Amino acid sequence: MLDDPYPLLARWRAAGPMLRSEREGRWVATTHAAVSAVLRNRSLGRLWTDWEPSEQMEPFNTLHRNQLMENEPPEHTRMRRLLAGAFSRGHVERMGPRIEVLADEMLDDLADDLRAGRPVDLLARYAEPMPVFVIADLLGVPREDHERLRDWSQAIVHMYEQGVGDDVRAAAVTASSEFAAYVREVVELRRREPGDDLVSDLVRERQDGKGFSDDELVATVVLLLNAGHEASVNVFGNGMHALLSHRDQLARVTGGEVSVATALEELIRYDAPLQMFERTATTDVEVAGVTVRAGETVACLMGSANRDADVFERADDFDVARDPNPHVGFGMGLHFCLGAPLARVELEITVRRLLERFPTIALTGVAPRRPTWVLRGYESLEVTLT
Repeated sequence: MLDDPYPLLARWRAAGPMLRSEREGRWVATTHAAVSAVLRNRSLGRLWTDWEPSEQMEPFNTLHRNQLMENEPPEHTRMRRLLAGAFSRGHVERMGPRIEVLADEMLDDLADDLRAGRPVDLLARYAEPMPVFVIADLLGVPREDHERLRDWSQAIVHMYEQGVGDDVRAAAVTASSEFAAYVREVVELRRREPGDDLVSDLVRERQDGKGFSDDELVATVVLLLNAGHEASVNVFGNGMHALLSHRDQLARVTGGEVSVATALEELIRYDAPLQMFERTATTDVEVAGVTVRAGETVACLMGSANRDADVFERADDFDVARDPNPHVGFGMGLHFCLGAPLARVELEITVRRLLERFPTIALTGVAPRRPTWVLRGYESLEVTLT
């Protein structure tokens, strides 16, 4: 399942669009149509349930209880408008040139090793630092704190896997507490000394005279970093592995036949970085031919939806020129990823500058997978020049 889940996902799609897992007590949406229907249905939402024991897990629970992603209307609507209002002040447009500079700085650091024939881990030295730099710059966080932010983020997102142990829980609680305390200091500083960063705009933003609460501000900043970091690293890693494993498709991009912007959509579709996303029924609801009872959960298999042959011609083929490409990589409906425009800008520049600088890069061998399935990615991605 870790190495290649797609044959199993194909068998599940063939068994039906909505399957019932009695062992786990939930529904499983397997097809593109079923996943889309679940994600768009207002009666299937994100209902946060505190982890137990609640006293021990409170720092982690507080962060998530106050996040946009874990709320439904009317709270979701209010928070999304506030965040969209802050984002609308030109932040994404201003970040483009900054990302170009960051990409070139990091690629400069790789150049000597690559030209000397030494293998380079693209994840550790390029893909992992980049989204932290981008989000932290957007938020106005000093560069010397970036490593701490990344460590906190990784500890928290490990909780999103299935069946996590006590050590993962303890690390996530510690990270949540330290991360929240750090963000509160940043928020207080921006209240006293506002700048042109996103945190300052989040502090200032008002809808109908009301802004974010302090807990919501902290949770929003943490969400931006967590979502922006983990997803970006895995999209880059999974996508670049696919691209470098299909040399004919790589040649279409490096040769100019297909733009990086077009190819990027296939990098997102082909090997989904987020394989599963859950929804909970707020009332009895008919969806994709079954009745989901109030309180029941539906696991949307995002990677399976992206390989559905009813939607994608030659769905298991990697085709950088695929058009149309209606993947579900950024979700759908109320919870469609608000950071999708920034993610596309960041990934387009990151991939484009890498291929412009080093068009002959190649994998050194078999890349090791992370021991996780929900958040699908690689431990490392070593390359050399050919």
